[in-house]
Amino acid sequence: MKLDNQTELSEFFLLGFSEDPALQPITFGLFLSMYVICVIGNLLIILAILSDPHLHTPMYFFLANLSLVDVCFTSTTIPKMLVNIQMQSQAISYAGCITQMFFFIIFAELDDFLLVVMAYDRFVAICHPLHYSVIMNPRLCVQLVLLCWTISVLLALLHSLMVLRLSFCTHVEIPQFFCELNQMVHRACSDTFLNELILYFAVVLFGGGPLAGILYSYSKIASSIRAISSAQGKYKAFSTCASHLSAISLFYGTIIGVYLSASAAPSSASTAAASVMYTVVTPMLNPFIYSLRNTDMKRALKRLLFPK
Repeated sequence: MKLDNQTELSEFFLLGFSEDPALQPITFGLFLSMYVICVIGNLLIILAILSDPHLHTPMYFFLANLSLVDVCFTSTTIPKMLVNIQMQSQAISYAGCITQMFFFIIFAELDDFLLVVMAYDRFVAICHPLHYSVIMNPRLCVQLVLLCWTISVLLALLHSLMVLRLSFCTHVEIPQFFCELNQMVHRACSDTFLNELILYFAVVLFGGGPLAGILYSYSKIASSIRAISSAQGKYKAFSTCASHLSAISLFYGTIIGVYLSASAAPSSASTAAASVMYTVVTPMLNPFIYSLRNTDMKRALKRLLFPK
């Protein structure tokens, strides 16, 4: 399509879920409930860790950062969707869409990178317990988190600048409830070869790389646990990894499920519904995963909620 046939784009349209007016109140109530649970649950995790000196360790430092990122992650998409439902609108401004995409990429990548850092923390704790306090010192922990933020921001900035160079036709509809990078690239009217190339390498490098790091860490952890002679020692070592393994399985499992379901049934409603799993459900469940299976966390939450 020639550029002469294009006008300056001012807004996108997020198709999201069903447009049936009867379902809008149900959708609004459901997502508002999930968002509130997610925010309250993750903030409680952060407050419990800050208030309990016994939890001022690398593992809980990374967990507090993960909880903060989960709150920000859901806050980039759900509030706008709730506003649109209330206003019975599907529109989002061009600037708003680019901004939402930028922050969505940052927090999605941070989730991924923090899970890798937490896997490395468990690897050092189990495979090199005598050197744990020396290796995982406060300075290194802060540096690792700052590195995660730096890479995530730079990657989000790169993708956003690449989208800004694209031309869009009028009335662009995105079959999602938020501005997803892949959907925006595929709805551009100009050449997207460079965008798709960068997106492909980013997925391989920053998606496959962290997963490979997690698998490597846990392969070493499994070897170390097998070498422990006592059953009680094996159970104690495994229990320190159980919550993190559950979070990893939920995060990567839902993302894989999203793309499998989207390719099998590529409709607007099915794609949006599948995306809910890793954008809302996973951040909402993480506080339960880390609190219900963790005695120290349950004790800290009890002190926070029911002080003597």
